[in-house]
Amino acid sequence: MRHWWVNQNQTYRHEIAGGYLWSPKRNANNARNQFYDFMRDVAPGDVVFSFAGTYLRGIGIVASNAYEAPKPLEFGQAGAYWNQIGWRVDVSFFELKGPIRPAEHMGRLAPLLPKRYSPLQANGGGLQGVYLTYLPDPLAAALVDLIGREARNIIESSRVADHASAQVAIGLLQWEEHELDKVAADRTLVETDRKAVVMARRGQGIFKDNVLKRESSCRLTKVDRVEHLRASHCKPWRDANNSERLDGDNGLLLTPDADHLFDRGFVSFEDHGGVLWSPVAHIPSLLMMGLDPSALKNVGGFSEGQKSYLAFHRESVFLQSRYRY
Repeated sequence: MRHWWVNQNQTYRHEIAGGYLWSPKRNANNARNQFYDFMRDVAPGDVVFSFAGTYLRGIGIVASNAYEAPKPLEFGQAGAYWNQIGWRVDVSFFELKGPIRPAEHMGRLAPLLPKRYSPLQANGGGLQGVYLTYLPDPLAAALVDLIGREARNIIESSRVADHASAQVAIGLLQWEEHELDKVAADRTLVETDRKAVVMARRGQGIFKDNVLKRESSCRLTKVDRVEHLRASHCKPWRDANNSERLDGDNGLLLTPDADHLFDRGFVSFEDHGGVLWSPVAHIPSLLMMGLDPSALKNVGGFSEGQKSYLAFHRESVFLQSRYRY
């Protein structure tokens, strides 16, 4: 379990009520932002301290890993932001009956602030540009002590709660349903093409046939029975245009478990075939799937076309921040 701090001055009422965190992937100028990138490191069971209007107002228990999702509808004036894709994390939030103002406790908190990616200035003032940042354990413990029993009850209860039943990836499901509706309404597609694009979403049909021209078995398990394999998109179906959705270079053959891990960013691949395992992947679950990260190091190289799509996967799907805290 790790601890995080989220600044929600502009989004507090939406994210608390909606049960999520959402950030863009990059700044408006397309530059990387470490405070957005940290979304990729969040894992179920982590604790989030919610800060808004100079007060710590809530505590959240993370219910999902990060996943791609459009900017929430409620953030704007009208209409969904289907073209603005960011990171979303589902969170069970609890508003505090006794919020605290960190600026009033900086004598205790200031020495505990991290040198990198601090949530606050030494005087307790906020830091512009910080959205989500990691809290060292001593700082998190001090915040819990200042909030008191209410914070301890929330965190202790989370350790015994079953978060597996929480709603997960709501934004992702909404996005894919929106994309399916677009395909259904596209009058430029003949019916056979429409069916092919829809079937490609589940790694079947023409897309799978195209991938089979390039791949012969699951890269991770070596299963080579076609009926047990899915064609998994490197650039996900939800992100791709119709041509990319059917492009054989945009696919790998994977078993259903491996397909899930790849689609949700728990595993990715380097161009030369090196296997990249996300630090938030649940190792016991991987082992029960028959996938041992310590043994699976390289799966062989990829074509030039596949490399281009894999670059997108590493950049936009794989769950690992480039920033260390």
